[in-house]
Amino acid sequence: MVTITKEKAKQLALMARESRKMAHAPHSGFHVGSALLTNDDKIYTGCNIENSSYSLTNCAERTALFKAVSEGEKAFKAIAVASDSPDFLPPCGACRQVIADLCGDIDVVMIDKEDAIKIIKISELLPMAFNADHIKREGL
Repeated sequence: MVTITKEKAKQLALMARESRKMAHAPHSGFHVGSALLTNDDKIYTGCNIENSSYSLTNCAERTALFKAVSEGEKAFKAIAVASDSPDFLPPCGACRQVIADLCGDIDVVMIDKEDAIKIIKISELLPMAFNADHIKREGL
């Protein structure tokens, strides 16, 4: 069940589109922006930041999340993702794991080229996610 309003989703979508303009994507040319909504209605933005060693690239979603966590934020409602793609762009697998781990089952707002919005829970994008409970078991 979606927990944010359409109006808030539109605001996040707009901010994700704006943050996409800051992307550093000299290798792929693929620009992604993200906007993360806290439980206190603060919004943190992020963009993808590429490196010539692709494995060191950071996605927009993780940039926004790491900014928020580094500022002391711990509780989140939703995250939006906007890209150059004409279709809805879901977070990559690594971002899905980080979102699930740091945010719980939040709403993921995806925006297509025509500014249509699709909202889905992270649990739908990453069923049976690995989490802290898996490593707190006795013997591990």
